[in-house]
Amino acid sequence: MQNLRESKSLIGWLMVSPLALVLGVFLVLPIIMITIVSFWQATEFSIIPAFEFDNYEFLFGSPVTYTVFLNTFKYAIITWVFTFLIGFTVAYYLAFHIHSLTWQVALFLLCTIPFWTSNIIRMISWIPFLGRNGIANTTLISWGVIDEPLEWLLFSDFSVVLAFVHLYTLFMVVPIFNTMMRIDKSLIEAARDGGANGAQILWNVILPLTKPGIMIGTIFVVTLVMGDFFTVRIMSGSQSANVGRLISNDIALLQYPSASATAIVLLLTVLIVIGILLRFVDIRKEL
Repeated sequence: MQNLRESKSLIGWLMVSPLALVLGVFLVLPIIMITIVSFWQATEFSIIPAFEFDNYEFLFGSPVTYTVFLNTFKYAIITWVFTFLIGFTVAYYLAFHIHSLTWQVALFLLCTIPFWTSNIIRMISWIPFLGRNGIANTTLISWGVIDEPLEWLLFSDFSVVLAFVHLYTLFMVVPIFNTMMRIDKSLIEAARDGGANGAQILWNVILPLTKPGIMIGTIFVVTLVMGDFFTVRIMSGSQSANVGRLISNDIALLQYPSASATAIVLLLTVLIVIGILLRFVDIRKEL
């Protein structure tokens, strides 16, 4: 019996070790290297491998850091609100109003069509639409809604959030739809037989049972938005910044220790946010 247990343990270790090796090489090792470099010193001409806290002292002592982090959280929260509203609505419609599995699959694939192209192309496609002489302004002027082009449609926080919502809504739709499809329809029928109306069923039955999917989608959207820098740079016309943009600027200036310190702080911030989200629901049931 003991030999059998040892054999099973050895087989389990052999099955897990390749994955552990891949995670160690491509995830843990780079994070360790970034952490080490974040304590180095950088001059205008060289990088000195010296253990010091100057990068972190400068980072936390600069008011720009707090402004950029607040800006990052602002984009993440606003994007989450819109992606949740759109994602929950789409998933609810597909799960409870489309009864044919064929149509559910077809409409779900229809939602993924924009993702068949590059994120950059989908994001840049908004520029001719929202520009001063773009389709949106031209249409509104021709309809008599406005007298002159709206400047805030492009190169503003509005265009940044719009691009984020466009890019990341599917990451909210997929986990919510997956969770809703697992809900036992008899629970909804029982609630309806008990006299509950549509709003009560949605609030007391569907929403609580969909929490794991909502949390998974939230983690996807929040982490992607907080780490994205290219969208902010392009859609804001370089007039706004987030933490990713701060890291990108340091790298462009060859200030790798400073960029590493900012990356570590961002990583810890994201992990704290994820830890807080995981306190509300056990998403292991969905994995």
